[in-house]
This record gives sequence, C-alpha cells and structure tokens, in this order.
Amino acid sequence: MNSFAVLTIGLGIILLNLTTCYGALQVGFYKGKCGTKDVESIIRGVVEKRFETDRSIVAALLRMQFHDCFVSGCDASLLLNGASSEKTAPPNLSVRGYDIIDQAKAAVEEACRGVVSCADIISIATRDAVSMSGGMNYKVQTGRRDGFVSQAKNVNLPPPSISVSDSIAAFAQKGLNKTDMVLLLGGHTVGITHCSLIQNRLYNFRNSGKPDGTMEPSLAKNLKKLCPRQLKIDSQVNLDQTFNSSLVVDNGFYKQVKMRRGILEIDQGLGLDPLTSSIVWSLAADKSNFQARFGAAMIKLGAVEVLTGNKGEIRKTCGAVNPPKPKPISNLISSLIKP
Repeated sequence: MNSFAVLTIGLGIILLNLTTCYGALQVGFYKGKCGTKDVESIIRGVVEKRFETDRSIVAALLRMQFHDCFVSGCDASLLLNGASSEKTAPPNLSVRGYDIIDQAKAAVEEACRGVVSCADIISIATRDAVSMSGGMNYKVQTGRRDGFVSQAKNVNLPPPSISVSDSIAAFAQKGLNKTDMVLLLGGHTVGITHCSLIQNRLYNFRNSGKPDGTMEPSLAKNLKKLCPRQLKIDSQVNLDQTFNSSLVVDNGFYKQVKMRRGILEIDQGLGLDPLTSSIVWSLAADKSNFQARFGAAMIKLGAVEVLTGNKGEIRKTCGAVNPPKPKPISNLISSLIKP
C-alpha cells in the first residue's frame, strides 16, 4: 500500500523521511547477528535469481506485503498454512510468491538459524524486487517478529470498487494517510487484474445497464475486445496501460489515471475525486518524486502493527508457527507427584 494542493515537497526532504524510525524497527537490525554474513544480501540473491526469469514477481511481492500488513499488521500471518488461515480468504487465493519467501527463509536459516523473521523477509524481498524493476532501493527497517494467529475471518481488504473516501478511512485505520494511500495504490504500476473484476465498468456500471462514462472511450473499446460480455476466458489486464511499462515501477500509472485510463474503479477515482486528484497530478508530473515517495510509503506500510522485542517469534519455517517447547523433565516429574 498512499497538502492537498499540488505537492511541492523537495527531494531532499523526501529522502530525509526515508530514515524515519518506526518504533523498535531499525535499518541494519541484523548487522552482526549472522556473523560476517549479510542477511539482506542473501535474500536479494534469491529474489534476483527469480527476477531473471519472472519479472512479474515484483507485483506478486508488493501484493503479498500489502495483504499481510493490512490484516493484523506486518507479522507474516498471511504465510501460515491452515484450513481457515488468511491464505484461504477469497482476496488471498490469487496471492503468489510464497515459494520465494520460503527459499529466502531456507537460505538465511542455513546462514544462521533462528535469527531472521519471515515478516522481515517479506519486506526485504519486496524492496529488492521494486529496485530491480526500476524503483528506488529504499532502506528497509527490520526487527519484526512473526505472529501466531492467521484467520480468514480477519481478512477485510479494501475491494477494487471502494470509493475514495471509504478507502481513505480504511487506510486511516492502519495509521496511513490519504497521500500514503495514493502512493501505495501506485503499486498498481506493475499490477494486473482480470476481466471478471472490471466487467461492471464495461457493461453495467452500478447497475445502470451502461458502461462507466468516466473511462476514456478508446480504452473502453480495447477492453471490451479483451473482455467480452460473455466471458469464456478470464483474461489478465495490466493496471498500467502505458506501453512497455507494465513491469516497470514508474509513474506511468498516474499518467494513465490522469487521462481517465484507470482500470479499477478505485484507480480512476483517485484522479477524479477532489480529495486525491491533486496528489495524482503531482506524481504524474515527476517520476523521481514518485519513486522516492513510494519508497517512503512502503517503509511506513511495513511498520503497521508490527511485533518486536519479546512479542511474536522467529519461525523455523514460514508456513507454520514453531512447535511448543517440551517442558523440562524435572517439571514433568513434579507434576506427576501428588502431594
């Protein structure tokens, strides 16, 4: 995952914000905790290897971090397996990238066991993928611990049809302001959706029997070819329609929204609603401004309701909480002896 006149914050101030410390999180938390080995370099190596064959992984990891942090905080609860875990909730059924996190976890465990949390691996891996895709190599703050609870019933992610005002309220509940919201939705610069999720905009917007009149006509025409009224194949649609930019972290998404070429209802709403339109215009005008501020927003997202210190645990594997430690034999014997 986002001043309401045209933003004029200078790059120097933006970069200063990237060093803001959130609670017990800090840059370089693992320095010296794994001997001479660099934890972040190990993780980057795993991500880099996958990126060489699958550049869409940046969108997968961005989505994973957002879906994890927005539900009970950035505690890797999304990674836990179980019949009713967060993974099983409808919005999470298409989340991918778990295997990359597992590979990175195995690599750091081999270097130093029980040191690096799965929650931190998500944040580091996502930053690495963003930087490999043209975004800023922002400084990730670490020190998170992994949570114990993952329940599908807790998943309440903002839907793509949400209004701008309701989206602002949802982000505010996580300590994120409306500028954070606009920036984090900028992750759609590398995202995709499916025809089934935009059919209403093309054919029956808000049960009107008509297309969404705010969509630029040529885009609507092209999307109707890809997404016919009677869907046989639920085709993918790039959320950033900029030519040769669908796998690049840049400000093309905002430029498209500015031209009424936003794909999701919430995306287009950002450019139309007076609450957010000036922010969109500012980001569309300056690529470096977006990249720096997107990094700052990702750092802020990564600090939502984190577990640190004695809270949480360092999982042995990311898909399961650690088994309870056996009681010492002396305690077991004493519990069996009746007074």
